[in-house]
Amino acid sequence: MIGKTQLQRLGLFDVKVPRYTSYPTAPHFDASVGAGQFETWVGAVPEDSEISLYIHVPFCRRLCWFCACRTQGTQSDAPVAAYLEVLKAELALLRRTLPQGVRLARLHWGGGTPTLLSPAMMQDLLGAIADLAPFAKGYEFSVEIDPNEIDEARLAVLARAGMNRASIGVQDFDPDIQACIGREQGYEVTRDAVQALRAAGVYSLNADILYGLPHQTRLKITDSVQKLLSLSPDRVALYGYAHVPWMARRQSMLPSDALPTPAERLDLFETARQLFVWDGYQEIGIDHFALPGDGLARAQTAGRLRRNFQGYTDDPSDVLIGVGASSISRFPQGYTQNAPATSAYIGAIRDGRFSALRGHAFTGEDRLRARIIEALLCDFFVSTKELVAEFGLTSDGARALFEGANAAFDHLLSVTPAGLQIPPAARPLTRMIARYFDRYDSADARHSSAI
Repeated sequence: MIGKTQLQRLGLFDVKVPRYTSYPTAPHFDASVGAGQFETWVGAVPEDSEISLYIHVPFCRRLCWFCACRTQGTQSDAPVAAYLEVLKAELALLRRTLPQGVRLARLHWGGGTPTLLSPAMMQDLLGAIADLAPFAKGYEFSVEIDPNEIDEARLAVLARAGMNRASIGVQDFDPDIQACIGREQGYEVTRDAVQALRAAGVYSLNADILYGLPHQTRLKITDSVQKLLSLSPDRVALYGYAHVPWMARRQSMLPSDALPTPAERLDLFETARQLFVWDGYQEIGIDHFALPGDGLARAQTAGRLRRNFQGYTDDPSDVLIGVGASSISRFPQGYTQNAPATSAYIGAIRDGRFSALRGHAFTGEDRLRARIIEALLCDFFVSTKELVAEFGLTSDGARALFEGANAAFDHLLSVTPAGLQIPPAARPLTRMIARYFDRYDSADARHSSAI
């Protein structure tokens, strides 16, 4: 890795940049694309094709203070039951619009806390999904699991329905940090949930852990990572905590004076990264790790790694349909996002119409730049040959783009006739290099730290 002085001079410790789970990023969606476009794009999905489906459940029994997701707390099942009826109505609308023969290559339940649904609610939702489309061969059905909000009955329903991957949020195992961020979840609770998942036949496990939390030190993150490694997850997302209290007001509960500095954040990331690598995990892009037999590792080796709203994925589908409040859908033609406010989403569906309020229709330039950014984040390499073949760019045009990026970053990159390469030493700058190719991004305030 290059020195901290050079990283600081290039802006790594000061700027805020997108995570690029889409291009353009969601802040650039607008009302020119809405429910009508969504319905048209759903209707244009090829018959007998495979798609991905995301189900968003925005409820939690407790609201973690560090979280910036669109969630709401509830101690009662009443609002959850009402929301479930609307999810089922949206799925019925989709069933009437989606062409025949479509199958699900991927199904993901996220939130919020989808495991706060009762077993009966889960069965109800699973029935509505089965009415929409069957699973494809080799499907993946993943669910975000809160170890504090799962039991044998709910796990049995999900396992019988075909759940074959679980995702557990760890964040940090240190009890003082957990108390500080409003996320009390002991190691034993997490271990027991993992054991219960494997006993139910769900062997594929994702885990999320955060660096950059208040009071986090090298010693504390080392202890948390080692505890996580003892659970042998198949893949891990090592996310940087994004402190954005102007967007997520609950984050104001966190002591900002206890947050690590940008340079300290880089040290925390490097400490955790080395532990995962030493334990045999393969580095996946900028912030994921996977055991060699995991699907992400195989996709990376085969050049099939992709980027979506869950981070890195081996999902081969060109269509991802998001169901629920605030859900984002991706089509070959562009993006749409459902109404973020639960009340507005419910109102639209109850009126018998889709709730997409905003989105973005791709241009040719969007597709080119999206591919460059995705290739950088997935492979640290952009192929000139691919850009020429897929997007009509000339070799000279590609080289000019790449040389411009190289000059902007102190000529730390490698530009050859084959393409643009980010060497390992410069990889902390990857999101910043990606932003160089972003023709939309202009405001730092809406994004998270570059490290």
